Amino acid sequence: MTATATRPSPAAHEGDAGPPTAPRRSRLRELLLSRGAMFAYVFILPYVLFFTVFRIIPALYGVVLSFGRYSLAGNLRFSGLDNYIRLFQDDVFWNSLRVTATYALLAIPLSIVVSVAMAQLCNRTLRGMSFYRALFFLPVVTSPVLSGIIFIWIFSSEGPLNTGLSVFGLELGSWLQNQSLVLPALALVAAWSSFGYNMLILLAGMLAIPPDYYEAASLDGANAWQRFWRVTLPLLKPSLFFVLVLETVKSFQAFDIIYVMTGGGPAHGSYTLTFMIYDQGFGYSEFGYASAVGVVLLVITLILSLIQRRLIGRNES
Repeated sequence: MTATATRPSPAAHEGDAGPPTAPRRSRLRELLLSRGAMFAYVFILPYVLFFTVFRIIPALYGVVLSFGRYSLAGNLRFSGLDNYIRLFQDDVFWNSLRVTATYALLAIPLSIVVSVAMAQLCNRTLRGMSFYRALFFLPVVTSPVLSGIIFIWIFSSEGPLNTGLSVFGLELGSWLQNQSLVLPALALVAAWSSFGYNMLILLAGMLAIPPDYYEAASLDGANAWQRFWRVTLPLLKPSLFFVLVLETVKSFQAFDIIYVMTGGGPAHGSYTLTFMIYDQGFGYSEFGYASAVGVVLLVITLILSLIQRRLIGRNES
């Protein structure tokens, strides 16, 4: 009598080992259609509508405008890639791109360094620290127009900054009328106006670091600087990445302070891409051309954000 062994079919093994997808889908469907989910939909619906109407639709319409010529009479005539060809042949665009890149290279590191320093300073259990944190946040809620007017006086030839520098024999004159100093001056204003918000984000990241790490580092003989460099900064990487993306977008979209303080001058020394969009659109009524500049600025900002995500962003599993 011969016994024959039967091999189980692969389909049977796959069916036994595979996860039950149907129950998972039914549970997910029940969750999405539950009463709590309906309440959530009602609460987020106004924001979704607001974001769609005032963000997504204008952005898409701007892309459409970049491929045509739009008149004040409301007529749109498509012209293909003419606006982009004209853009890349325009010396004003390349100058604006250079000015924007220079401004970003000055403003982003300065703002991040100041924000990290102030967050580290506020990461202490001292009496009255909550008051100082609120005080440092004050520039964030200050009107950009008011801030610009105050800093116009500060950077003027007779302002307090030049008065203090004259003690050391430095006579720089008006910073905002000097092509070499106007961008550093604007970068200082940008760092002052944004460090409070960035400080709170970084401070939250610092407070989330377990104290055991600092205690272990102290037992190993690490001083305050080594603990900050070897413990705080590596564990602060997600918050730093978020702040870096915010500052990159903000620097490439800077407009209000520049409009109030310099108006793009002197001699196009602060004529950024955002100011070029405003000038071409509302100054010369070249809405299609201005939209092409906006699309290029969007692509540049997106590419830089992706590069930052690749280099220092968190690796998500």
